[in-house]
Amino acid sequence: MRIARTLVDGVATWIGAPGPDAPWRPIADPYVAFGLGADPAPVGDPLVDPVLLAPCAPLTIVGIAQNRGQNDHPLPVQAWLKSPRTVVASGVPVDARRDAGRLVVEAELALVVGRDLFQASVDEAMAGILGYTAVNDVSYPDRSLVDQRNFEAKGGVGATPLGPWIETGPVGDVPIRMTVGGADVVDTTSDALPVSLAECVAYVSHWVPLGPGDVIMTGAPFSNAPAQPGDRVDVRVGDLLLTTPLR
Repeated sequence: MRIARTLVDGVATWIGAPGPDAPWRPIADPYVAFGLGADPAPVGDPLVDPVLLAPCAPLTIVGIAQNRGQNDHPLPVQAWLKSPRTVVASGVPVDARRDAGRLVVEAELALVVGRDLFQASVDEAMAGILGYTAVNDVSYPDRSLVDQRNFEAKGGVGATPLGPWIETGPVGDVPIRMTVGGADVVDTTSDALPVSLAECVAYVSHWVPLGPGDVIMTGAPFSNAPAQPGDRVDVRVGDLLLTTPLR
């Protein structure tokens, strides 16, 4: 099922569609339904071409640093926090910082938490995930020379384009592609991650309590590329298309 949000009479409203050809309709709270093991029920008439907001409003965003496999780094998986105030919807223009050095965009699969989750095992971890969406981790890697915790390198207005909807159900090997300025720059899958999705969730939940709507950005499996103002960045994660105009 596809789950998204839009404005109805000025109020952020959950909407859903059972498939790609089905219309969007207002739905009941998807987190309550997830806790009951069901899809959220429709509660209104079909909508015509709704403008989609970011698909969730996380209190916590965790980024995964893939510290083994790609560069034989001896450390295990690590994580860092990103401000939820950096989230924007697909299609929203992002103003690149001119004072932060190189601009890099990263195509990633983002997991959306469906229920309270704390200290889950690897076997239990994915049972707490509502589904996945696409994320563009807008980054300024030159800042890492003086900013080892990614506060500056991963911050800024619009630094986390997210969406456009959540794909629910089991998460398998998901294709991840990206174009920058019309050029194909990434063609990979989530299975290229050195650390599995379940391991990422278990690790994060071991240290930080997670709740409905929180987001885990699972890392960039060779899926980053340079960009510059004027580029349009298209991130494709499965059937999702997340568009970010840079200016």
